[in-house]
Amino acid sequence: MMRRMRYGAVMLGLVLAACGMRQSGQPADAAVPPAVPGGTAQNAAITAPTTTGGQPTEQVAFNRADFDAFLADVRSEALQKGIKADVVNTALAGVEPVMRIIERDRNQAEFKLTFSTYRDRVITPANVSRGQKLREEQQVLLRQVAQRYGVQPRFVLAIWGIETRYGAVKADVPLFHSLATLAFDRRRSAYFRNELFAALTMLDRGYIDFTSMKGSWAGAMGQPQFMPSSYLAYAEDFDGDGKRDIWNNRGDVFASIANYLAKAGWNTAQTWGREVKVSPALQNRLGEFAREGKSGCRAIDQMTRDLPLAEWEKLGLRRADGGDLPKAQISGALVQPDGAKGPSFLVYGNYRSVLRYNCAHHYALTVSLLADQLGDG
Repeated sequence: MMRRMRYGAVMLGLVLAACGMRQSGQPADAAVPPAVPGGTAQNAAITAPTTTGGQPTEQVAFNRADFDAFLADVRSEALQKGIKADVVNTALAGVEPVMRIIERDRNQAEFKLTFSTYRDRVITPANVSRGQKLREEQQVLLRQVAQRYGVQPRFVLAIWGIETRYGAVKADVPLFHSLATLAFDRRRSAYFRNELFAALTMLDRGYIDFTSMKGSWAGAMGQPQFMPSSYLAYAEDFDGDGKRDIWNNRGDVFASIANYLAKAGWNTAQTWGREVKVSPALQNRLGEFAREGKSGCRAIDQMTRDLPLAEWEKLGLRRADGGDLPKAQISGALVQPDGAKGPSFLVYGNYRSVLRYNCAHHYALTVSLLADQLGDG
């Protein structure tokens, strides 16, 4: 499955936490230290107040007996799936619900910043300079990855930079505490239960040792911030050493990011899109070009349907500098992350591949614009 729900881009989470906002599907703080409750009576309710915009919204309560029954059911199902008993026992020993994770999950103020403000806080001169330096240092490896997977180095670098500040930011929340907490919680239990079994599978197959199973508060791991199911599907052993090491091996990190984009339909012959100007007449008609049906990604559903560039130009779309659109025989969709009064972007198929990595326009546009600034050298 190309699409995955993603939680826990570490650098992005730190930026959003500092700014007091989050993206769609993205936690506001990706590196929350665990605060495992202690001294809880066997059948007492474990509670955490939750807030939105500083106002209480609900009291989340976990009944301890119910949580223990949930863990027993997970153990039973894991054994039925063929996961070794010693792996299950090691992974789930001492697992407790982490109430700070529930607080983070509930306290997510949507889109407190405009896209333009968010972009400027993420694409800083320091981040661009660091990325360009690493592009030069890693150019041989990046070109090898590009040749194998057909993804331009600048996009791999941009995702790496936004996810974990080029590997500098480490997430260190014990993974099984966070995944079990969210799998037991009713809000997205099915999704996180699947991720919990994927994490157990990683251990069972020897892809990683138990002590290294750490990630963001919502279970995203390594420098690309893959969820466990995404690790199983897309992580790559680029250097052939028998390990898919997205934590420490840059070749594996770059290849895993590129492999994800490639399997999401990346076209190496194209870029992602460009900023454009929308005429007043076209702006008034944009409702006519709404996308039909559901894609499974809310951001994609918010875009217009695709039209050939020549048709967009006839309708009143121009480059940001007022010039004509390229004469390429391709189609694109229009994105206005801040509405009619903000910037407009004409995006191509590759942009949707970035949205499959993280379904949020703030994220995908920032990746794309950062990639433009980094260049391929």
